Amino acid sequence: MSKKTIVLLLLGTLTLSCSTQKSTEKKSETKVKTNNYINTISTESLRTNLTYIASDETEGRETGSEGQKKAGKFMIDFYKKHGVSFPKGAKDYYQSVPAAFLNAKRNENLPDSENIWAYIEGSEKPEEIVVISAHYDHIGVKNGEVYNGADDDGSGTVALMEMAVAFQKAKNEGHGPKRSILILHVTGEEHGLHGSRYYAENPLFPLANTVADVNIDMIGRRDDLHKDSNNYVYVIGSDYLSSDLYNICESVNKEYTKLDLDYKYNDKKDPNRFYYRSDHYNFAKNGIPSVFLFNGTHADYHKATDEVSKIEFDALTKRTQYAFAIAWEIANRKDRLIVDKKE
Repeated sequence: MSKKTIVLLLLGTLTLSCSTQKSTEKKSETKVKTNNYINTISTESLRTNLTYIASDETEGRETGSEGQKKAGKFMIDFYKKHGVSFPKGAKDYYQSVPAAFLNAKRNENLPDSENIWAYIEGSEKPEEIVVISAHYDHIGVKNGEVYNGADDDGSGTVALMEMAVAFQKAKNEGHGPKRSILILHVTGEEHGLHGSRYYAENPLFPLANTVADVNIDMIGRRDDLHKDSNNYVYVIGSDYLSSDLYNICESVNKEYTKLDLDYKYNDKKDPNRFYYRSDHYNFAKNGIPSVFLFNGTHADYHKATDEVSKIEFDALTKRTQYAFAIAWEIANRKDRLIVDKKE
């Protein structure tokens, strides 16, 4: 072998080594950065916000009620305090949902209500939208008892509030997200997914530009199938439309949160049909990759005993961090999610 060949081989090896080192350093830097924002999600803030959202003062947040409007104002004041704006193209934090729409399928004499939205504009691909959704209504007051709905879906509501602040902090510090984040608190879920259906039929941003929906509905408790540990979450629908979404849900959990991902309710033949019963479905049926995070039902489901005192805030925090990690990866990856399956 000539000296020239040996030199070229050594140079090639050195270049490859440098390239590998840079790739490893970049991956390490990305992980540190992601962890920084995951860790801004605060148990104490979740507790403080949920203590009000699911208090007797909000009267069970029945769709269109004064109690629900109080909860909505509290959420908006929180966003204003933390510098999280309403979306471009909207005049404020409200998307009005008229009574005529809410009562069209089944007249329950519901009054006008509102979806509430907040927005963090993307730095590189602002026209591409990642939706993070949860319903903030519950079932109100029955026979003089307030149905507080701390888990259903106060837990998802406060999770979105924390995630919005984490994304805004990242943006303020010059670290993304590359795609825009639409935080969408929907109304009327308890009466038939009305608020998310209204948004899907009247989107602020074109559905064709909507990359994914990460939906959160009940993540503050544990069910009877997990009596010994709350370190789990049910993952529903992640693989229905997009292999990319499924892979992201798996990989970020291994990297950051290490929850037990339970796919029991992901079976399309499951008799509970949870995939069709929460707000992500109004995105999924329009071909938008969607994942639903859920802790399962429990003895206090849709009862007056679904109270803040029973929330397991360690589980709520970790599941919120997991949802954030999923949305963060979707928002910051080079390519938008590929839709390679049919529901």
